[in-house]
Amino acid sequence: MKQVKFLHTADLHLDSPMVGLRHLPKAIFHRLQESTFKALSKITDAAIKQEVDFVVIAGDLYDAEDRSIRAQAFFRNEMARLDEKGIRVYAIHGNHDHLGAQSVAINFPDNVHFFNDQVETVVYRKEDGTLVHLYGFSYPERHVSERWIEKYTKTAGADFHIGLLHGHFEGASDHGKYAPFRVSDLIDKGYDYWALGHIHKKSFLSEQPYIVYPGNPQGRNRKELGDKGAYIVNLTESGSEVSFLETADVIWEETVMDAMQIDSFYDLYEKCLAAIEGNRRDGKGVLMDIRIERLNPELSDVINKINSGELLELLQETEKGEDSFVWVHRLHFSEDVVVDRGNLIKQSDFYEELFKTIELYEELTETLSPLFRHSQARRHLGGLTESEREQLVREAEQLLLQQLLKN
Repeated sequence: MKQVKFLHTADLHLDSPMVGLRHLPKAIFHRLQESTFKALSKITDAAIKQEVDFVVIAGDLYDAEDRSIRAQAFFRNEMARLDEKGIRVYAIHGNHDHLGAQSVAINFPDNVHFFNDQVETVVYRKEDGTLVHLYGFSYPERHVSERWIEKYTKTAGADFHIGLLHGHFEGASDHGKYAPFRVSDLIDKGYDYWALGHIHKKSFLSEQPYIVYPGNPQGRNRKELGDKGAYIVNLTESGSEVSFLETADVIWEETVMDAMQIDSFYDLYEKCLAAIEGNRRDGKGVLMDIRIERLNPELSDVINKINSGELLELLQETEKGEDSFVWVHRLHFSEDVVVDRGNLIKQSDFYEELFKTIELYEELTETLSPLFRHSQARRHLGGLTESEREQLVREAEQLLLQQLLKN
């Protein structure tokens, strides 16, 4: 029976600068800086151990256009390890590491094929004669907004057909809208597998055929939560099988803590410690965001210790020297404000008008525009997703109601 086995990864973002995280302890920040490299090493280890036929990388190998020499050298050395085992590599460049970037380039082993700036078909032949066609293109420049999917065709004669595409699934994400496509576009091509990249969250858009975003192999900020990795894919004449491979050395987590039953600072401290232990991963680091909800506003001593940073410092104190650390990098809370909208509206027309204004509020972008126009701030800010917009409005409503009801 004809079959082929390969590893699918994307969005390596080697040498990511980890913007805004230099406040972390030196050892933890260094661990995070090295994490994208370590994730690639784990990918190489897995490809060798699993004895895959080849590896596909669906764009954004590097984090920036200038492609640091260090990042290129590390990537080349990992590819050389695969070359020693006879494992080929097929890679496309995405919007972060597009072909138009002006940077010093180094040579790579012969087992690595980078797709050019036009959709091309590459042939892979196993020793048993199994034939695979791989289709893809590298971004010629950073902003690729055209529907490049229309340029993909299927070349007859192969046992399996695999498409590589670094692009945006229309209507499903606020991530940069590059090389957009619809799922039906991919299915209509008749390929056996689509190796996608660009979206940093793992997801299956289809299972017949498999259309897969593996996500990035290492989370780089608090938006990129949870386990990160790659996929091992088996294609056979009778069907396909996909299994997830964890690769992240440092994991970002978020914990929501219900503080309704909290009566003292000690209670809250113990609950936070339990959350830390519950998120500890053997051999991995964890950067955790704790959000405390429904905290009694009458617990002024507890609130003061949170606002002063005393609780956060206490939680961080013993984690600096841990190999399997759980570092609480952000601790915030909301007081327990129970709002009966109907009752408030009966009390005053003001509340009825307030709630209508909140529900119809659409000027968030204009309100935040001074921040996004700031020369320093906009270097570190991305666009807000719809869920982030909704959360900001909810939090603003809570703050406003807290102040109104106190008075």
